[in-house]
Amino acid sequence: MKSIISFVIRYIPRKYLQLVSHFFLKVLSVFYKGNNVACNVCGSSFRKFLPYGRKARENALCPNCLALERHRLMWLFLLKETDFFKKKFKVLHIAPELCFIDRMEALPNLEYITADLESPLAKVKMDVHDIPFDDESFDVVFCNHVMEHVEDDIRACSEINRVLKKDGWGIIQSPVYDLEKTIEDKSVTDPAERERLFGQRDHVRKYGKDYAARLSNSGLNVTENLFVKSLDEDLLKRHALPQNEIIFYCSKGN
Repeated sequence: MKSIISFVIRYIPRKYLQLVSHFFLKVLSVFYKGNNVACNVCGSSFRKFLPYGRKARENALCPNCLALERHRLMWLFLLKETDFFKKKFKVLHIAPELCFIDRMEALPNLEYITADLESPLAKVKMDVHDIPFDDESFDVVFCNHVMEHVEDDIRACSEINRVLKKDGWGIIQSPVYDLEKTIEDKSVTDPAERERLFGQRDHVRKYGKDYAARLSNSGLNVTENLFVKSLDEDLLKRHALPQNEIIFYCSKGN
């Protein structure tokens, strides 16, 4: 199973996976019935989660809603640390994750807009370098695992800062490695070389510990939130949460 999933996500474009993968995985979920782990996004329980990743991680993917470790952590953070589920918000979700879309659309307190350049799941076709909304349009912006793909991450974050309201906030996650400084080389276009240097064929940079400071150059205020460190061991195991995942929380800057 590990090798199959690794091959599929490595070589099949994400936009196609988004259309069909959930149907296949719902069938597969029958074989994972149990009560050892629980997905706090969809409420389903299993004996374990599916492996996931190019180098497959055990116990990662919920076969019912496709939430990964980071999605379960983000959902818990929104529930415990914000008023996202209670207050009236206008939300822009860039490159929306399948596990979130229906659940966020169903929340009566939200005006929820999904947007992406390629994703068939998004309602608005949009380039994050040039967001087609007025200044200060949104209370909340989510943009996860996008910045490592885009040509100009600072410009993209500047656009997010522009469309956030004065008291707006957001979450911008990306893979961050144990490097002192982000590495990038725009002259590298060969997919195999990008994979070697940046970890994936469609990545254009590999973020280091300067991630928050780098994105803050856009005008956004980006801070590192160690919410996961406040959770007890039983909860971490029950939801198979990523124990070292930093939540990059942002607010509108200058």
